[in-house]
Amino acid sequence: MTKSTILHIAAALLLYISVCSSLYAQDPKYPSSITVAQDGSGNYKSIQEAVNSVRDLGEEEVKIYIKNGIYKEKLIIPSWKTKIALIGESAENTIITSNDYSGKPNPDGKDQFGNVKFSTYTSFTVLVQGNDIHLENLNIINSAGRVGQAVALHVEGDRFTAKNCSFRGNQDTLYAAIENSRQYYLNCYIEGTTDFIFGKATVVFQNCTIKSLSDSYITAASTSAQQKFGFVFLNCKLIADSTVTKAYLGRPWRPYAKTVFIKCDLGKHILPEGWNPWKGDKMFPDKELTVFYAEYKSEGDGASPKTRLPWTKQLTDQEAKSYTLENILGGVDQWDPIKKL
Repeated sequence: MTKSTILHIAAALLLYISVCSSLYAQDPKYPSSITVAQDGSGNYKSIQEAVNSVRDLGEEEVKIYIKNGIYKEKLIIPSWKTKIALIGESAENTIITSNDYSGKPNPDGKDQFGNVKFSTYTSFTVLVQGNDIHLENLNIINSAGRVGQAVALHVEGDRFTAKNCSFRGNQDTLYAAIENSRQYYLNCYIEGTTDFIFGKATVVFQNCTIKSLSDSYITAASTSAQQKFGFVFLNCKLIADSTVTKAYLGRPWRPYAKTVFIKCDLGKHILPEGWNPWKGDKMFPDKELTVFYAEYKSEGDGASPKTRLPWTKQLTDQEAKSYTLENILGGVDQWDPIKKL
């Protein structure tokens, strides 16, 4: 090899290294953790800014740590923001709040669909559309009051988890929205008035506290005929405001609604009949013929299997064995939400 050839090879190597270094330098840096603090001590002052900064369709989870404070935001995690964990400093004092409700005029005039007023579906405080989103130690509030439908949390993404969170509102507090969404809530607190846990998703609530704020309905599932499971409550505690004396476990928003309470502690506010068929729905007049409403070993003053409506069910020991996280939420990808936590 001649000296000239060696010099050409060396020059080519230097050029290659230079190009690679240039390309590397142009890649944006996407940290694996971000801090949000209103006092400016973190990376961002708002949660939305932090979410927006995460790499689109990222392959690695990004943890967004949120310092205590009241964040007055209408937070949106769009479908292209995936694998994000929002982790509050404390479950009580890391607060995300807004006050939109169905029928409220939109201050921007019109939304992207041309609507001049908010609807149930756009009234959310937090909207989760991305997959693999985790919430922890957050207090999410819709503070609109008793003005109709006003959602605190609206979830459409798949493989969603929430741990040690509170969801507070009145009517329609938690919207577990769509059929292909699987959701898992562990050690969470949920309060509301009417249909305050509703939607079409397949959802497990485990060790959660569910508080009724008025005489009304706790759940309003809209499960499809194709879904094996709808809403499943495992070892949850149902409590109520001191003024509440007549609450139903649920009523069917759609004719194939599925809701099951397993080993839950039911307060005295739960009516002896337990469930309501939602009569008066002209489109679906006989929902009790197709719904699946069931309990297994309910406890507490509100547990009354002998007085439940005849079209509801008390599971046998064998039937109850099928209600595992693997069977309910596993799916074809064998998702295990516990690994996320």
